[in-house]
Amino acid sequence: MSTTTVTSRDFARDLAHAKKAANAGPVFITDRGCPAYALLRIEDYYRLAGIKPKSLLAIMDAIPGGNFEFEPPKLTGNDLTPADFN
Repeated sequence: MSTTTVTSRDFARDLAHAKKAANAGPVFITDRGCPAYALLRIEDYYRLAGIKPKSLLAIMDAIPGGNFEFEPPKLTGNDLTPADFN
């Protein structure tokens, strides 16, 4: 795992470079020569924080008041009409 250091100015100028570097390891962003921030891939953050990422379905299930049934109507070929953009 490699570590990259970039200045705040270079980070603001070339975010894509910092994101690519974060794929190889942490990126330290400096302010006036001192490390001020660290950029990590989200998977690395979850691993360091000991957090198991949740699926979108698990997050939506945790929302209060979300216990309802929804049956969308089934469309047939007769229900579809072309859009009129005129």
